[in-house]
Amino acid sequence: MTSNRCAAIRSGMDFSPSARSAELTERVRNFVTTEIEPVEPEIHRDIKARREGDGDPWTPSPIIADLQQKARSQGLWNLFLPAEHAGRYAADFGTDGGAGLSNADYAPIAEAMGSSGLAPVIFNCNAPDTGNMEVLLRYGTEEQRKQWLEPLLTAEIRSAFCMTEPAVASSDATNMAATAVLDGDDVVINGTKWFSTGVGHPDCKVLIFMGVTDAEADRKSRHTMVLIPIDAPGVTVDRMLTTMGYFDEPFGHGEVSFDNVRVPASNILLGPGRAFEIAQGRLGPGRVHHCMRAIGLAEKSLELGVRRALSREAFGKQLARLGGNSERIADARIAINRSRLLVHHAAWLLDQGLSREAVSAVSEIKVEVPNMALEVIDLAIQLHGGAGMTDDFPLAQAWVGARSLRLADGPDEVHRNVVARIEFGKYR
Repeated sequence: MTSNRCAAIRSGMDFSPSARSAELTERVRNFVTTEIEPVEPEIHRDIKARREGDGDPWTPSPIIADLQQKARSQGLWNLFLPAEHAGRYAADFGTDGGAGLSNADYAPIAEAMGSSGLAPVIFNCNAPDTGNMEVLLRYGTEEQRKQWLEPLLTAEIRSAFCMTEPAVASSDATNMAATAVLDGDDVVINGTKWFSTGVGHPDCKVLIFMGVTDAEADRKSRHTMVLIPIDAPGVTVDRMLTTMGYFDEPFGHGEVSFDNVRVPASNILLGPGRAFEIAQGRLGPGRVHHCMRAIGLAEKSLELGVRRALSREAFGKQLARLGGNSERIADARIAINRSRLLVHHAAWLLDQGLSREAVSAVSEIKVEVPNMALEVIDLAIQLHGGAGMTDDFPLAQAWVGARSLRLADGPDEVHRNVVARIEFGKYR
């Protein structure tokens, strides 16, 4: 793209929300405040009690299903559905207004959800299900959509995405060793995946698996994505993994082995050797969703930190005005606002279809936002003192979530390399 073309496009940038986006954002925010936040501590206490007792911490609280039903009845459901390919699904499966949203319109809604760890689940907008549903929307056959997409859109089932492997550096997806080999009318799957988020949920019914089909093909054409029922013979969830001590029930992150798993070749998504094409189509919007939720998490953490700092005194002063705390709070506000603008810019670029600029912008936010959130959450923990490291407040788990995001969907180093490579290309 020429510099004149880029300048012309930038001159038309407008990040103000549409009327529909603004209305939905306010309704989501109100629902989170009035319906979710009051019961969220109870749900977490229930999980903890079952984990420490003889109960099953993976079975979701019935409160979640009640809230989901209420959200869906209000049209606050599947709001992630994208405008360009939602089609009848947005109208038939609960999105208010009967049509999907642009990335720019969904961004502030995702931020409103991010203030609560439970909210994305309540609105059926949680990862990895949103990404898997988008894959089925974009690349699934009618049969695949009927079998898997529609139950996901109604939250009858859950799903997981099996890509990362324990034996290789998965930051380079071409390293993966797991295989998906065609055998007549079937595809045979072997290998081990881990950090497969969602496999702990009792309603997880389908896995999207990525493996090598043709080791001799071009590096970006070797891999295939396959839909695998979790109860297929040969699929075993070997263990559930912690992230810094948290199991993240009821979804969790599992290590899954595949031992000569055989499914019909009709379960292949898009076609053999096309997994990288699918992955790139899936990850752009998903990273915007992750980052906007992380901004919502940072906002909530800053709110908790400031309220604490204004309500406590030490050495005869409010904590907020002790030492350099006021400057740190100001810096946190500046950092959140800066990150938000970067994400809105990336969302806008994705909506314009500006490939190289959009790719760079998405990688930029993937580096910027989790690091910003970590700093803001750490400040809030510091303002809470020892209490900030306990589960009496949501800050410790928030910090772990933000830290995990620096690795999910590609580590910082990979995204910095993408940004640098695009920058180098401007001046060759």
